[in-house]
Amino acid sequence: MKPSQRRAIIDIGSNSVRLVIFGGSARSPVILHNEKVVAGLGRGVIADGRLSRASRAVALEGLRRFALTLKAMDADATDIVATAAVRNATNGDVFVRAVQALGLPARVLSGEEEAVASGMGVISANPQADGIAADLGGGSLELVRIRGGAVLQRTSLPIGILNVAAIRAEGKDALRKQLALLVRPHGWVEEGRGLPLHLVGGSWRSLARIHRHHAGRLSLPLDQYGFDPEEVPGLAQMIARSDKAGLRAIAGMPSGRVAMADDACALLAALVAVLAPSDLVTCAFGLREGLLYQALDAETQARDPLLEGVRFATTPLQPIAGQADAIMAWLDCIFTDEPPAVSRLRHAACLIAGQGWLVSPDSRAEDGANLALHGKWIGISARERAMVALAVRAATGDSGGAALPSGWTVDETDLLRARRWGLAIRFAGRLAGGAPSVLNQSRADVRDGALQIALPAEQEALADAGLQRRADALATALGLDGAQIRIS
Repeated sequence: MKPSQRRAIIDIGSNSVRLVIFGGSARSPVILHNEKVVAGLGRGVIADGRLSRASRAVALEGLRRFALTLKAMDADATDIVATAAVRNATNGDVFVRAVQALGLPARVLSGEEEAVASGMGVISANPQADGIAADLGGGSLELVRIRGGAVLQRTSLPIGILNVAAIRAEGKDALRKQLALLVRPHGWVEEGRGLPLHLVGGSWRSLARIHRHHAGRLSLPLDQYGFDPEEVPGLAQMIARSDKAGLRAIAGMPSGRVAMADDACALLAALVAVLAPSDLVTCAFGLREGLLYQALDAETQARDPLLEGVRFATTPLQPIAGQADAIMAWLDCIFTDEPPAVSRLRHAACLIAGQGWLVSPDSRAEDGANLALHGKWIGISARERAMVALAVRAATGDSGGAALPSGWTVDETDLLRARRWGLAIRFAGRLAGGAPSVLNQSRADVRDGALQIALPAEQEALADAGLQRRADALATALGLDGAQIRIS
């Protein structure tokens, strides 16, 4: 997948049929277009094992429209997959042929293929994920053990949001018992007890929206939004007491998910009882993004999704080509003790701060911080977004570091680190305008308790009183005893 290639995925699911067209960086794709038709293919399969005539008609009508959209948007590549409903229906093959007759080369994923793609979606967004991914669809629940950027184990269970209500009707504890029975043959699931549970799928995201709303954390992104498993019973009670209109009024809440929220929360409670996870973590990526990730070569897969996404978005906006990378390299000699998991955030701040020239100085800090907090980035937690935002604020003139929006928190250590990053970025950016040719020939490091800045002889004119003042101020912010500027 080329960096600017548009790739489309059509996902023929048990509840909805969806077209998503992706663009952006190959390693960090963003959605350019997203539409769906609610066909309910899985309802007929639950009733009599067949895709109903009515649901097939709705699905095919939507797919005809999707075919026209694909042509109009000039998608470079398209992958069309069908999941549990079509896979399990006795007339699924007939439906697939009807889809193919529209010029859409659909294929049916096996349960294992679906589970692997879902797990790969989580890994794509969070390469360090270690736990179990649970992808809830209309007709199935995929459980996937992920660790070290790989899918270790997987299974597809015949419990989907469309049949949860029928199982619950069998008795108060029927859902937990059936889930435990289905999981029992898979010993690896038991071994995953006590690990994070990564929640994939629209039903889970809707629960996260409800939790986020009532926790007063509305500005936090859903990707990597986490909450405690012990909160699930209270969430279930709150949903049961809420009227449908109140749930629909929650920001971003899909109206079609409201009626299923109670069943989704009941299934989540059963999962928590069976798996005893340490944390619940919502993931914005799933099967569709996993299919994209699987199509990448190993070298592209290994890239940092955060930096790939930020770089793709900001590089065309850098005032000087290569400036952000030059500033990052210049700062590396100051912040020598940072592990890669931390320095990547500093790099993201360098990239985002570099596009501030596009807006008024009066709003530069605020706009940069908002891009850090709300940009369509992956591979970054809310705490990490907050650190990048605070660094960008300091880099673009807000040295006081205005308070974060409600719901965003960092500790004092993170706050101090982010402010130091920002001031260092600001200093480097004002050294001959942050020109890479100057930064690449100069050097800054910390020795003998002081900030040491070395300039080549041809840059001696830069070493005026103003540079010394700014260097001393940066040294003070870094907790050092002043700065020394040397000409070599």
